[in-house]
Amino acid sequence: MKSKKLVGLALAGLMALSLTACGNSGSPSATATTKAEGQATEAGKTEAADPKGKVAKEDLKVGFIYIGDENESYTAAHYNGALDMKKALGLSDDQIIVKWNVPEDESAKDAAMDLADQGCNIIFANSFGYESYIIEAAKEYPEVQFCHATGYQAKLSGLSNMHNYFTNVYESRYVSGVVAGLKLNQMIQDGKVKEDAVKIGYVGAYPYAEVISGYTSFFLGVRSVCPQATMEVKYTNSWGSFDLEKEAADALISNGCVLISQHADTTGAPVACEAAGVPDVGYNISMLATAPKTALTSASINWAPYVTYAVQNVIDGKAIDTDWCQGYKDGAVSITELNKDAIAPGTEEKVKETENAIKAGTLHVFDTSTFTVGGKKLETYKKDGSDVEYVSNGYFHESEFGSAPAFDILIDGITTIDK
Repeated sequence: MKSKKLVGLALAGLMALSLTACGNSGSPSATATTKAEGQATEAGKTEAADPKGKVAKEDLKVGFIYIGDENESYTAAHYNGALDMKKALGLSDDQIIVKWNVPEDESAKDAAMDLADQGCNIIFANSFGYESYIIEAAKEYPEVQFCHATGYQAKLSGLSNMHNYFTNVYESRYVSGVVAGLKLNQMIQDGKVKEDAVKIGYVGAYPYAEVISGYTSFFLGVRSVCPQATMEVKYTNSWGSFDLEKEAADALISNGCVLISQHADTTGAPVACEAAGVPDVGYNISMLATAPKTALTSASINWAPYVTYAVQNVIDGKAIDTDWCQGYKDGAVSITELNKDAIAPGTEEKVKETENAIKAGTLHVFDTSTFTVGGKKLETYKKDGSDVEYVSNGYFHESEFGSAPAFDILIDGITTIDK
């Protein structure tokens, strides 16, 4: 994900913001409770703004503003979603306009305005740091729909043409954790790891809510099948540094971690794992080409459902949700192909079982009976200055009060270094 959180932001009298991330150069970003008074709607959606009228499909133009390019996994995932949308809706090449490698500064507003001037009816921006600039552009082009990934200000802006979107990637991270936990059990059974020394490592970009939510859900997936596991998180303070990610993975391995996962955008960690013969779980894309012997799978996001939904709504003259966040149930998240040469026996069956339970709503990733904080069960959780209660019915309601992640709690069993 692109552009991240650096400081907590307070929104007086409305709601509190929780730090999150999204992936590139480490510029600050934050998530927030974007539902007024904490009134959640189904699957993390908020009420939609009024539509602007139908657009003939042949007249449609769709713009994209990307923090990176096709060689960077976060942007590549977004672009793949755009291409899937283009195919699904039968659009031509000249109806898609992409702005690559746009910095998180006034360049983002300039890019948005240029796309609007070129006739784009809807514009997507994929980096958190773009949000304030996209809002400025949305004010100047009220007839154009603007959709921003990972942000929180659409609801608060009061603009009918400004929208936020994300996915329940914590669900696919949990499933990838199950894959990792089964591998740990196999390593214990084979005598490669001592049962009382099962420590895994996690390369994290920044200590923000999106990263914390991600590594916690991964860890809970691991512990669902390998309860004795502990985890150490090492931050790189960068979203896309191959060298820093490789160094972090090497350091974690040297410190006794027997399996590595990541929330960062390059192949640095898998490269380190392949060289050391340590199993790894990637992010965004399959790492099998990079680490054919050690890569197990990757937690990934499918942006196509949202992009297709939003563009189709413009064509139909229908409202786009102010906040949109979906997961397994709607095909917005998944894990990449399993490496059959590396996974433990029974993994495929357990993955299907877990995915089906998540889809059915019988498994909640942040089930408060499965973890403790300071030795105690988490009974309640509210953001500073907010009346929104995140814990009810036995679980933390992640991404249900806004599209961006909110879970920013350090649970027992996880230690962090290099904040």
